[in-house]
Amino acid sequence: MSAAYVVTALVTIAFNTFSGFAAMTRLAPIMRTLGPALARAGVPESWLVWPIGALKALGALGLALGLLGVPLIGTAAAAGLILYFVCALYTHLRVSDFSPQFYLAIVFLGLAVATLSLDPALMLDTTR
Repeated sequence: MSAAYVVTALVTIAFNTFSGFAAMTRLAPIMRTLGPALARAGVPESWLVWPIGALKALGALGLALGLLGVPLIGTAAAAGLILYFVCALYTHLRVSDFSPQFYLAIVFLGLAVATLSLDPALMLDTTR
């Protein structure tokens, strides 16, 4: 397991854990910008626990399990986070919402893509 993968996965885990927690608990500083962005995108606030917060938290948990020795769970979690953030970006683009959440989704998508691309379960064995 490369150091680049471990660092990238840990950063992705940290970002998604915080984001999922903030969504599920409706953390006040986050809600100041998230509330209006949800309204512009047509997403009900009731979705903050499920699916928004829970899927981010479950993705972070899956990545952590991947680091702890269940590699295919980590791979599936990274792929799931990529799908989640592609859908999030589409939701914002659909209504021309370029709020801070749109740009954060780009960062989160980049982290998930980097984590998946560095995933040791997907690396070819070139030593043979």
